[in-house]
Amino acid sequence: MKNRLVILLLLVAGARTVNCQEVFHSENLVIEKLSSNTFVHKTYFQTAQWGKVYCNGLIYCRDGEAVVFDTPVNDSLSLVLINWIRQDLHAKLKAVVVNHFHEDCLGGLKTFHDNGAASYSGNLTRRYAQQDTNAKPEVPQHGFNKELVLNVGKGKVVNRYYGGGHTRDNIVSYIPSEKVLFGGCLIKELGAGKGNLADADVEAWPNTVRKVKSSFPDAKYVVPGHGQYGNTSLLDYTIKLFAEN
Repeated sequence: MKNRLVILLLLVAGARTVNCQEVFHSENLVIEKLSSNTFVHKTYFQTAQWGKVYCNGLIYCRDGEAVVFDTPVNDSLSLVLINWIRQDLHAKLKAVVVNHFHEDCLGGLKTFHDNGAASYSGNLTRRYAQQDTNAKPEVPQHGFNKELVLNVGKGKVVNRYYGGGHTRDNIVSYIPSEKVLFGGCLIKELGAGKGNLADADVEAWPNTVRKVKSSFPDAKYVVPGHGQYGNTSLLDYTIKLFAEN
């Protein structure tokens, strides 16, 4: 515990401050501008074990097209987000990318489908969603094994699978022009505990994040699935957290 505290203090001391501008606020949905063309959407998720949890997703808008990474936690909040993209960004909703099969990633997916957005995820995510007979979630339409590159206007998004962590299917998404990495629940905010490990691959987790870090050395912003976003110090913190015995 003492070593973990020392590590955290060193990471915080070396971290750059990420200043964001709030552009939308309602009781259960907040949208903040992260970079020139990206926005973080934040919604609340009520859980039995953890109480009320803040969930992060991302929006990338370029040349009149928008892609969303992880849906808000339900259909009604997803509709609010979609309407904001259309009315405030004046953009066409092109696609939604799902990080993994949990409800805080695809809880509002049906509304995205109903509004004409194509959905993408790793093939493992599609399989796990199809097998979830309890929650019976909406299943992403299109899958990939290792990598999927999506064009958004003149920009692009690189979506990759590096291995297990928070779940065995979690992916990451990187926007090169913005230097924004959406890590989802694979990445922890500074100071976080290990969290929900019900579907985790704890042994693979630190090595998976090492691969992510080496693949995107230019990343300036890192957005975790929950909590405060920052820079690559979040990757270092996550690696050290799960490398500890």
